[in-house]
Amino acid sequence: MLPLVTATLDLGQFVLRRSLQTEQTKLPGLHPEHKTKMTDKPTAERILKAFADVSLTIIKNAAGEEILRRLTPLSGLQEDILQRLGLGASLYGQLEIQGIGT
Repeated sequence: MLPLVTATLDLGQFVLRRSLQTEQTKLPGLHPEHKTKMTDKPTAERILKAFADVSLTIIKNAAGEEILRRLTPLSGLQEDILQRLGLGASLYGQLEIQGIGT
């Protein structure tokens, strides 16, 4: 399982770097010690840390059925990363409504 996770992280890092290189642009906010520092070579670790504050809250009724899902809103940086990875914010938003009422 670990090799699969590692390969997935490496692929995400590669895709994001390629997108930045193609558009000749850089991302801000991936360096916690210097939020305005720009980079065109984000590491998988920094990409993951950009999503560290994301949470999904699921509220269930007494019968254990899900009645509400609430996602942390994405920051501009997070939306940009998802878009560059070909995922988009709409996919993220589907996590909030998927499965409710089933």
